[in-house]
Amino acid sequence: MGFRLNPVLVVALVVALCAGVVFGLAYFRDRRAATPGALLEHLPSQEGVVLAVDLRALRAAGVLAALDGARIGQEPEYVSFVTETGFDYQEDLDYALAWFGNRTVCLLLKGRFDWRKLRTYATGQGGVCRNAFCRVEGSTAERRISFFPLRRDVMAVGVGPDDWAASMLLTRQASRRGMNTPVRPVWLRVPSAALKDSEKLPAGTRLFARAMEGAEDVSLSLSISEGRAAIELDATCPSIGDASALSFQLEGLTRVLKEMIAREQQTPNPRDLSGVLAAGVFNRVDRRVVGRWPVEREFLEGILGDSP
Repeated sequence: MGFRLNPVLVVALVVALCAGVVFGLAYFRDRRAATPGALLEHLPSQEGVVLAVDLRALRAAGVLAALDGARIGQEPEYVSFVTETGFDYQEDLDYALAWFGNRTVCLLLKGRFDWRKLRTYATGQGGVCRNAFCRVEGSTAERRISFFPLRRDVMAVGVGPDDWAASMLLTRQASRRGMNTPVRPVWLRVPSAALKDSEKLPAGTRLFARAMEGAEDVSLSLSISEGRAAIELDATCPSIGDASALSFQLEGLTRVLKEMIAREQQTPNPRDLSGVLAAGVFNRVDRRVVGRWPVEREFLEGILGDSP
């Protein structure tokens, strides 16, 4: 007589096996997604501006405290959101990675989340949650919001015309594997195509952006050391000759800006944009142009929203 398994035991074994697979995948995903480099792999492969903000580092440097008086913390909608979800970026958000594409923005937010409260908030706002994936109507039809837990401490968010834009962050992109992620509190990577639309930039920066249109890749980052901060440039050009030309252009623009300020019988003010740009220094390293603009704390606080 052959050995026969009890049907109940078979079902239990199948359930246990499935649970083990799910747990194993979740555990593996949690370990793999722990670093900024691993998170970067989840961003869409299409061309777009990439911004990273290490809020934990800014918090430790005392810079994030500048947001205490910012309007975002006083908006009734934000106050209501914090009350209902228990989430406040000032305390609960440690790292943010954003991709700005054509009509769509994708975010990866690392921190501490109460997912039950977030789902309750979404449905309370008229949204829909399917398992762990939620979507909520935004302020316009072009700004629908969707989100899901990529892992326990990482929220994947999509904002755009697609109801489920956050799904763009589900899988890793091979094209982003191994990409450099500067160890800086803030860094911005801009594709050359985005620099051609310089009219959207602040007036003082447009000439600098146009000068870098021919670069293959442009990165800007914020460095903070011993209480001093600087915005650093790293632009990769097609050739050494192009890099030499770009360095010459940037130096010339800086010199002209200094002369314009001098004609107004003023001195560069490090607390405003013109003063920051006038303090820039540049060097060529092979096909790269590296630059540095020292910035004052008051300038950073103004950008973060502490200014009236």
